[in-house]
Amino acid sequence: MASSVSRGPKLTNLLLCCFIGIFIPFTLASHHGPSGVSDDPKMESRAKPTQPKRVLCGYGIDLDAVSLWANTGDGTSANPSDISRGIYGATVGVDRVLSFLDRHHIKATCGLHGFTHEHMSALNASQEEEILSVSLDKLSKFLGKKPSGWTAPAWTPSPHTVQLLEKYGLEYDHSFMHHDSQMYKLPYVPTVKATDVTKSPSTWMQPMSELRASSIVEIPANWHLDDWPAFNVGNGGNGYIDTDLIFKMWTEQFDFYYQEYDSFVFPITIHPQVSGKPHVLRMHERLLKHINSYEGVEWMTMVEMSNLYKSGQIPGHVVEGGAAL
Repeated sequence: MASSVSRGPKLTNLLLCCFIGIFIPFTLASHHGPSGVSDDPKMESRAKPTQPKRVLCGYGIDLDAVSLWANTGDGTSANPSDISRGIYGATVGVDRVLSFLDRHHIKATCGLHGFTHEHMSALNASQEEEILSVSLDKLSKFLGKKPSGWTAPAWTPSPHTVQLLEKYGLEYDHSFMHHDSQMYKLPYVPTVKATDVTKSPSTWMQPMSELRASSIVEIPANWHLDDWPAFNVGNGGNGYIDTDLIFKMWTEQFDFYYQEYDSFVFPITIHPQVSGKPHVLRMHERLLKHINSYEGVEWMTMVEMSNLYKSGQIPGHVVEGGAAL
């Protein structure tokens, strides 16, 4: 457990009852790797960048704990064994992840993420707003300050999500995938006609509505930088993927972005009940060693990334598309 975080009954109860997020306060560290010659051509190319790079890396922690397993979707009783997995994540897994982050002097982000991991796409606007309002209020009281960002549970936002984030004064989101390595102003969800083969094609052969930017900064989500699909057993996870394969997938993404962009973000999404497992933590150790061998790498929270984008200190992407209807 990191020395800067104390787990009293208040924190433990919050973790076990619902996930509404905490900010994990670690010391920020900027890492600059070695620049010597290597037999590895990747190492050689990164040692001599054509111009200075700026790479914003960070861990986003989805502390789903019990909430994920309590959300059975259809109201059936939760599996007691799965509940125990959530408790593991909120205790053993959290302790291990905090120790890992503290050891590497990394700040991590854990923000608003529903109340019982509700899929917002399955809710109406009133239900979604009630969940956001209550969880925001409880988390603000717990922290003594208002949280800055939100991540849709299971990355399933609704058509109402962006407007609600603006209404409640949030600054950034981490749920959408218009880009995979550049921040941008999150567009409002466009109108898209679903294909209904029981009707005439004319009912669906219509363009997507024009994209309009909101005030919310998007820290892009990325299923290919998420520990859950590869390592969780069940509920959307494969469970038994070799960590060498995922290490290769994650580092190849990083290497490509470093080659193609002067600046980019690399937000990694993890869950303590998954990344708290020994074999996955060992992979994260190797991942950090790889990333930190590059010049220009900075580890930070998502709100810090968002602030750099909003202040113009780092460029981003402009999302365009659709047609005026």
